[in-house]
Amino acid sequence: MKNQSTRSNMDWMVVSLYITLVVLGWLNIYSASLPIEETSILDLNQIYGKQMLFIIISIPLIIVLLSIDGKFFEKFSSVIFIGSLLALAGLFVFGKEVKGQTNWYAIGSFGLQPAEFAKFATALALSKYLGDVQVNLSVAKYQFQALGILLLPIALIAPNDPGSALIFSSMILVLYREGLPAWYLWTGFTAILLFIASLLFEPIYIVLTALILIIIQYLRSRLINRNIVLSSIVFVLISAFTFSVSYVFDNVFQQHHRDRFNILLGKAVDMKGIGYNINQSKIAVGSGGWTGKGFLEGTQTKGGFVPEQHTDYIFTTVGEEWGFIGSMIIIFLFIALILRIIYLAERQKTKFSRVYGYCVASILFIHFFVNTAMVLGLFPTVGVPLPLFSYGGSGLLAFTMLIFIFVKMDANKVNEW
Repeated sequence: MKNQSTRSNMDWMVVSLYITLVVLGWLNIYSASLPIEETSILDLNQIYGKQMLFIIISIPLIIVLLSIDGKFFEKFSSVIFIGSLLALAGLFVFGKEVKGQTNWYAIGSFGLQPAEFAKFATALALSKYLGDVQVNLSVAKYQFQALGILLLPIALIAPNDPGSALIFSSMILVLYREGLPAWYLWTGFTAILLFIASLLFEPIYIVLTALILIIIQYLRSRLINRNIVLSSIVFVLISAFTFSVSYVFDNVFQQHHRDRFNILLGKAVDMKGIGYNINQSKIAVGSGGWTGKGFLEGTQTKGGFVPEQHTDYIFTTVGEEWGFIGSMIIIFLFIALILRIIYLAERQKTKFSRVYGYCVASILFIHFFVNTAMVLGLFPTVGVPLPLFSYGGSGLLAFTMLIFIFVKMDANKVNEW
């Protein structure tokens, strides 16, 4: 009876969008990795064969997730979160180094990336914490504790994989939805702008501009007792941050990170070196025109000109073979999935499931936004895959768990139609 209730109350729009994206993703992986000789789609020596295996494994995983009582995830959220942190910490001792990053546990010919599973574990932990009726994010103590939940996995992931660490910061949007003061978002947004501006212009010009703007703002608002001390503190912080950017950029960032920013900001041109990926990505996407070259007909794809095309740069296959129209359809599907999850999150009867729904939407959004922006050369290459689309067993299984845990939570409530 419980399984029948789950099936009848399950949101089939989310399920349909999930299936559609997974199938279309596999088709693009197949195109990006198809060898000259014909082989079985289950050939585990081929990338598309391995991805098909992961898709098949996802089916019983979904059945298990939908069979579990929805309260299980809330009850054991802390245990799941601690387990994910231990798995991340274990990478420093037992992790396998791949391309200079120790992100994987080696399991035979396969690899397990715990950072992918830490996303839904952190989402559960944050939902559990914010679900407490006593938590009020207008109070500093609760703000720091909530941010601490996000900082724990970030601290363990950032040394090996800054791109994955970036994903966890997206859940600050969830905190904002639940009452975090807006100045946190404005501070983060301002810091990003100052960082970029400091790489493009001399710091003294930025500081003088900030001083002029603060003075104008102070004069405009002095009638409401604007605190000159606060304005002075803001100016000092902006100045200190601006002058520290060059030191951090030169001494904290690794060389390949500096190169990627310089390429993105137009401070360096290196079409054969660090800028090769982005340049080839733009060529592949642009060559598709309006309708694309057709499935399995992409010359850039077949020629292997775009490195990592089956993973981080999978969207270039869409752009080349399916064109602008096909790319817009994929973008529409992702936006539809994210908006549907947000809609369902607002209809939840418990704060725990509502917060978790927003976490799912935030994680999917930041992955989708960063990956597509990266492929189009609007964002540095940071190794963020396209959800449900890029090759990777850990990613597919983790996103499946992330989404279907919420599907189960939503199915447990009484629909309000």
